[in-house]
Amino acid sequence: MSEDDNKYDFLAIEKRWQEYWEREKTFRAEDDSEKPKYYALDMFPYPSGAGLHIGHPEGYVASDILARYKKACGFNVLHPMGWDAFGLPAEQHAINTGTHPRETTLKNIGTFKRQLKALGLSYDWDRELSTTDPDYVKWTQWIFLQLFEAGLAEQKEVPVNWCPALGTVLANEEVIDGLSERGDHPVVRAPLRQWVLKITEYADKLLAGLDGLDWPAGTLRSQREWIGRSEGTSVKFQVKGGTEDVEVFTTRPDTLMGATYVVLAPEHPLALKLGNEDSVKEYADAAARKSDLDRTADAKTKTGVPTDSYAVHPLTGEDVPIWVADYVLGAYGTGAVMAVPAHDTRDFAFAEAFGLPIVRVVDGGDLPYTDPGVCVNSGEFDGLKTGKAKKAVTYKLSQLERGEKKVTYKLRDWVFSRQRYWGEPIPITFPVLDSNGAPLPEGALDPRVTDEGFEIDFSKPEAVPVDQLPLQLPETDDYAPGEDPAGCLARIKDWRFYVEDGYWRARETNTMPQWAGSCWYYLRYADNGNDAEFISQQNDKDWLPVDLYVGGAEHAVLHLLYARFWHLFLYDQNKVQSPEPFRKLVHQGLILGADGEKMSKSRGNVVNPDEVIAEHGADALRLYEMFMGPLEAVKPWQTAQVSGVVRFRDRVFQACAKAADVAIDEETEVLLHKSMRKVTTDIDQLGFNTAISQLMVLSKHLEGMKEPPREACEKLALMVSPFAPHLGEECWSVL
Repeated sequence: MSEDDNKYDFLAIEKRWQEYWEREKTFRAEDDSEKPKYYALDMFPYPSGAGLHIGHPEGYVASDILARYKKACGFNVLHPMGWDAFGLPAEQHAINTGTHPRETTLKNIGTFKRQLKALGLSYDWDRELSTTDPDYVKWTQWIFLQLFEAGLAEQKEVPVNWCPALGTVLANEEVIDGLSERGDHPVVRAPLRQWVLKITEYADKLLAGLDGLDWPAGTLRSQREWIGRSEGTSVKFQVKGGTEDVEVFTTRPDTLMGATYVVLAPEHPLALKLGNEDSVKEYADAAARKSDLDRTADAKTKTGVPTDSYAVHPLTGEDVPIWVADYVLGAYGTGAVMAVPAHDTRDFAFAEAFGLPIVRVVDGGDLPYTDPGVCVNSGEFDGLKTGKAKKAVTYKLSQLERGEKKVTYKLRDWVFSRQRYWGEPIPITFPVLDSNGAPLPEGALDPRVTDEGFEIDFSKPEAVPVDQLPLQLPETDDYAPGEDPAGCLARIKDWRFYVEDGYWRARETNTMPQWAGSCWYYLRYADNGNDAEFISQQNDKDWLPVDLYVGGAEHAVLHLLYARFWHLFLYDQNKVQSPEPFRKLVHQGLILGADGEKMSKSRGNVVNPDEVIAEHGADALRLYEMFMGPLEAVKPWQTAQVSGVVRFRDRVFQACAKAADVAIDEETEVLLHKSMRKVTTDIDQLGFNTAISQLMVLSKHLEGMKEPPREACEKLALMVSPFAPHLGEECWSVL
């Protein structure tokens, strides 16, 4: 046999095995199996128009190695893939091009699916789902209704960033210096009726559940910080000459004797009632044009205005001035703080800017001194260390009925409404009333053709009956948000208004955020296609929790927090059987461009995996991405270095192609067993780069032999196959 006859034709080989896997459904997960289960899950992608770039496959290949390895070890493996397909990008594309978001999404899914299949990933495509599928939307809406019926979904007036020029609500991150990031249009803070999920009621459970998880330490820390449980003291400062109290929360009650002024957020209910109203209103209006991020940034220049009122210090009885400043946020805590400038950096900057008193009450270093210490200038508390002083001050306040011990959280309830088209409709309806406040009968007037003579009673929300789910989006060509903050669905009157039992009703026009679909998709994979339940008890028991969850660290907080919240709620409702959804979590590291910068079109450093596969093959791409370094590390892509793993791939094939039925010698046997132990251990520990290094040593040894022993080549093929599955299949076939 000539060397040309033995040449590894990667294009033909990879195509052949991919067709075989699809035809034979090689990776289909079996329900009701007696084998032990293993559930390997990727964070499913948003199918953008750009398709995959070279950084995306890293996590997918990592989970695929574990899935293939576990299958080879006798496990019943569930390894699914789907699409997080609702969201703003598809809607913006629709607005710009006139193409329906559904068309764009389906086209993009087709591209992604082709690219993923070309990588030889062992997905069970029979389990494929999209968050936009009607049967998936049905159960997303059903879960929302469970939250609604449990009192965890409610309407609130919430301050939002409203941009009249763009006709949309913007996230804090989209507002810079009071202007929209896109177009530099003025943005104002305005109250808007929103649906809110009361995630705060699960704060303690979400915190406690982190203790048993095999997650990266940084992610666990981020979750704890986002929940932000604080033990401290609530303190009431009475407004001088009035009956109102300004309540504050502090984790340092030991510094209370150093409180020299009180600060209210511009949104605080008392802000416009304490004098100097014109200046306060002007200041509050200016604050309404800033995002929360701008307001809380450590700006060098602090701004604020005094009221004409004072508060009474609860321990000394002294007058302390009340100010209004935008570094205090109305939506956080009580919307007011006691300012202790000697021991808080923001208070110190503010006091210096406005010439307010600064009184040291904790002995320590330079001002502002924020660490624990010993009380000074604190009357009866002098000489007490911080821990004892906290208890003593809190006890004194409770005796005076001016304060008490309290636990607070940074976590805020989840604003769940989006004034958008391309999202799941919220399955809630409201009665329509006539001008006298009575239910509007069908024949009186038609709200689909008139804007007057009726009103919607938002105080009486009702759930859409389960047998009417899914509530689907109306067909429209008008996706633009428009001037009404209620969103474009409010304009589609023949969908919004309908008659039930002889009276008009109105559908909710807010849609769900993109987070909704990603909160529970891992459950649906385990029982996709079940019309009667979102997941059966048996399939839940057989597959959950997820054994390995792989995805980017950019989702380290919100997606994981929201998914855990929904899962804990379903657990409390006896709908699922495990309290936590994801047992082990791994974040793959970022793959940078060859220039060491993050890949982006503007930098021109994006590498298309299609091109790498066409030139070197899918196995070479997989091997190189795993060989670049530890899975969690940040690594630059170097196309020139792919040739190294190509040589390794070809060596493995050449060794297997000339394998002979000869006895294995001692040197080879020792190396083989050393390799088997290391590769097995490394895969279990996700040390893929070092496993490949060991396989390179073994393959070089075998390829250098005139007649490599068949036993050694078979084991090499088995060990290589999770990393380079087409190569593994071809070598096994040859052997």
